[in-house]
Amino acid sequence: MHKTSTGSTPTAKDDVPQELRELNAAIDALPATYRDAVAPALMRAIECSTRRRRILNLVQEALSQLRLDMKYLVFDLEATRRERDQYRDMLEKDGLM
Repeated sequence: MHKTSTGSTPTAKDDVPQELRELNAAIDALPATYRDAVAPALMRAIECSTRRRRILNLVQEALSQLRLDMKYLVFDLEATRRERDQYRDMLEKDGLM
């Protein structure tokens, strides 16, 4: 008979939460008729869990990049303000302003 396990899926073992691995082991221990009935639902749950984890990682990476971009923008803004103030001081010294 056909035996379903997470080892047959393309996902890495570390991507699957421990609870789902335990559930998979319990389902693997069932008789084939019961295992075949519930295995597709387990595979969908594993796929959804893996997809959510990938999405979460993408969001975390995007937030990290956004934070870095914001730091650069703040630095650039502060530098621009310092330059403006220096030019303003130079103009005031020369009496042009």
